[in-house]
Amino acid sequence: MIKYIVLLSLLTIKIHIVAQEQHLYNPNIDGKQQLFNAISEAQKTQKHILVQVGGNWCPWCIKFHNFITKVASVDSIIKANYVYVPFNYSRENKNIEVLKQLEYPQRFGFPILVILDKSGKRIHTQDSGLLEKGNDYDTAKVVTFLKQWSPQALNPANYDKN
Repeated sequence: MIKYIVLLSLLTIKIHIVAQEQHLYNPNIDGKQQLFNAISEAQKTQKHILVQVGGNWCPWCIKFHNFITKVASVDSIIKANYVYVPFNYSRENKNIEVLKQLEYPQRFGFPILVILDKSGKRIHTQDSGLLEKGNDYDTAKVVTFLKQWSPQALNPANYDKN
């Protein structure tokens, strides 16, 4: 009887953990449509697009998303400068056609960050491993990365002054 109680307890804990898993990436979303929607929003808001390619299977992908939404300085930079897109790559939906258009960013591993301008042109691909520190992401590195690829940083008017 004790074995059954222990087994039932473990099963209950497992169900609870699975129910709490974050499902950031949706393999059922059409990647082309998702990118089209992001470009439309970026054009309206004059922002760049931050595409985070990864999957729910990837602990570092979930960790990066949690990091950028919980660290206030990072979250505010993203909200001010970027349309954020969690872009799925999984067995169910690899979105290969869109990744080809983004020049195969998956070659760097996951998560991979791709910056697009408001028209959808790729302007930078960032290996997220270079933004890590220990077992997490480094706030200073992420802030620097986001600021260096913001629309203001790439505005020629900021550099064409005599």
